[in-house]
Amino acid sequence: MEIHEALFAVGVLIVTAKLLEGVFKRVGLNAIFAYAIAGVVLGPMTGLVHTGREIDLILSIGIFMFFFLIGLEELDIAGFLAAIRGRIFFTAVLAVTLSMLVSLAVTTDYIFDLGLGLSFTEALGLAGVLSLSSLGVVAKALIDEGRLREPVGVQIFTAVIIVELIALFIVGFAISGHFSADEHGALDAAGVGIVIAQILGFAVVTWFVASKLLPRALGLLHRILRVPQFALGILLGGLFLVVVAAEEVGLHGSLGALLFGAALSFLPYQMRRDIMPGMRGAAEGFFVPLFFASAGLYLSLEFTKLPIETILALALVPLAGKIGASFVSAYVTRVDAPFATAVGLTAKGVAEIALLLVMLQSGAIGKDIFSLLVLVMLAYIMLTPMGIGYALRRMARPTRDLSLDKIPPSFERFVLDEVRVRDLLDPYRLHPEASQTVKTFAEDWLLQDQHDYVVVEHGALAGIVSVSMLRYLPRAEWEHTPLNQMLRQQTPTASTNDYVEDALQHMTENSLSALPVVDAETGAFKGSITAHEILEMLLLSARGQ
Repeated sequence: MEIHEALFAVGVLIVTAKLLEGVFKRVGLNAIFAYAIAGVVLGPMTGLVHTGREIDLILSIGIFMFFFLIGLEELDIAGFLAAIRGRIFFTAVLAVTLSMLVSLAVTTDYIFDLGLGLSFTEALGLAGVLSLSSLGVVAKALIDEGRLREPVGVQIFTAVIIVELIALFIVGFAISGHFSADEHGALDAAGVGIVIAQILGFAVVTWFVASKLLPRALGLLHRILRVPQFALGILLGGLFLVVVAAEEVGLHGSLGALLFGAALSFLPYQMRRDIMPGMRGAAEGFFVPLFFASAGLYLSLEFTKLPIETILALALVPLAGKIGASFVSAYVTRVDAPFATAVGLTAKGVAEIALLLVMLQSGAIGKDIFSLLVLVMLAYIMLTPMGIGYALRRMARPTRDLSLDKIPPSFERFVLDEVRVRDLLDPYRLHPEASQTVKTFAEDWLLQDQHDYVVVEHGALAGIVSVSMLRYLPRAEWEHTPLNQMLRQQTPTASTNDYVEDALQHMTENSLSALPVVDAETGAFKGSITAHEILEMLLLSARGQ
């Protein structure tokens, strides 16, 4: 494929994918459907776009970016470790174990020989994909039903964290073992031990570098060099270096990207907030749409040539096993709200499609199995949120508060998603007047823990004054200098309809601890919010208050 053909393919895939995303969202369908259908239409249906070396290279970058974001945003290793001794941990482990056993019954030829021709490591990887649960889907369903901040919401959230981490480790082991197996696809005991040691060793080294050395180095170099988007560039480049390092030690690059993202989830809050807009923009605007659209290029009707019993077994047995395992584990371990917990554990997301594509590219599965299971996963993605919503609506509201020591660390990244600025706004708050002197302001308004203040003039927004600016004014002039002469040159604002998480990000980007709020329609000044209030609300919300 020549370069101009590759550029044409990339361009038309992205444009079509994003246009279809807009159409699909209007009817309430997931964007992944739009991306995949764009690939199917442009590839198998019309033949306008073909796969090739250049497309595969960009597709590989998309895979690494996607797994990096899963590790950064979804994997909660600290939450996993904190839950090891709890009842929820045993629920999740039993659920994923039973689900794996049922899936192995159809992916291997030990019980039902479906003629798949998979080695044990390949069958294990496929069973891991079929046993995976999606934290992103569960979190969104809990948010939509208003249950995320309730005890049962945190319980389901924690259980899915454990299942997702265990299943991803199994799939990562299987994919990496696929490269280490002999010509017959088998691994001996020594080979299994080597692969596990490689994964654990690589995870430890990646965690130490990413969570201990990298934050200090980035902070120091940023202060010295002052380069725009410095941390984002370093981390993107570091991602690809980690992928190469993973391949060099015998692991799959996607596993390296996943571990790197998980390690970076320990970055300081402000540093994570600095890099995420750029990272998410690159991923959602380019790599992820192209990745799933390219996945659509590989879809075919070859699965229809499989025996009907093979199609039914692959489509239904793992599904029944996943549901049955979730219900059995929830009721056996006697967790609260077992029905809702079990339904939550059945959630499926887009990571499964990404893993299937990795297995296709590595030669572990063929196009027939890939196409069949992608269609099954798309059905999962459409149906499981509705099932979770139904189960949650059947529950009674909680009668007890949520203990903070039971909240997974990644919980706070989801709990703010549903809260708007108007929910936090105090319309009766008083603000300093721009006409008063700096001396009066300092005597009447300054608080120990607040550094920025919203200033008004006859009820209208005048601007923001920062305490740090006062040090440039000699104290002898404080009595004669009006406050409006000390205002910041630019005044960022938040709208009443903005999400609180976006407002907090806006404060971080502008180095502010307070932000004026204006009406979403008229632009009239409505009040102000502070970072301290947002964090306080987060703690109160987590307690269920």
